[in-house]
Amino acid sequence: MTSNNGLERSLALLWQEQAPGRRGPRAKLSVGRIARAGVEVADAEGLDALSMQRVASWLGYTTMSLYNHVPSKDLLLEVMADTAAGEAPEVAGFDDWREAVLHWAAELWGAFQAHPWVLRIPMDHAPMGPRQLAWLDRLLHPLLGRGLAPQEAMAGALQIIASVRGAAQVDTDIARSSDTSEASPRMDRLMADVLDSERFPALAQVYAAGALFTPGADGAPAEASRSVLPPHVRFGLERLLDGLDSWSR
Repeated sequence: MTSNNGLERSLALLWQEQAPGRRGPRAKLSVGRIARAGVEVADAEGLDALSMQRVASWLGYTTMSLYNHVPSKDLLLEVMADTAAGEAPEVAGFDDWREAVLHWAAELWGAFQAHPWVLRIPMDHAPMGPRQLAWLDRLLHPLLGRGLAPQEAMAGALQIIASVRGAAQVDTDIARSSDTSEASPRMDRLMADVLDSERFPALAQVYAAGALFTPGADGAPAEASRSVLPPHVRFGLERLLDGLDSWSR
């Protein structure tokens, strides 16, 4: 659990780049530069390779020089997650609130595909960084515009985020553990052997229709599909939006 002092320290680091600049020469190292280097390391080598020492080496500095700006690896992960979020997607140009939400969700999916290691960073408090808050703000716009009360819009936003994040987590975990191009046919053969229609009648029906879900097997190149919601994710979100739409009438 994060203490109040820990939350204050996180908030200060996350917003340091937004503070008015001081007069004098610009510091060679900054929280922002360290966070960007951390993102580069995690993208290139994975989260397991990330350490204060590795980021310092990546930048060409000593490890102690990094600690003068970012006191711990946990705090580094927080600022990295906010940095990796990037600019929040624009939703103001959509006439249909549902399309605005689906566009936002597709961009979030794309962010998780671009930086899958973000899904492994523990979430022990609400988002506090400028980029993450901007993402949440953009999602709330169409929900409030549909007529949801503030509490309802926030509850809906959390469900949308959980749906996209959860699906991305499953997709990423399976991709990390196996080559899906080989795993899918092998899983298909295994399922054919065990899905007895008397013991698992519903699953057998789904399997016979070719609808048994295998994450990462949509067939589109990863780069091309980063910001395109997979059919199973879009279906779930559309049904969630159906519920919000019905509730707000």
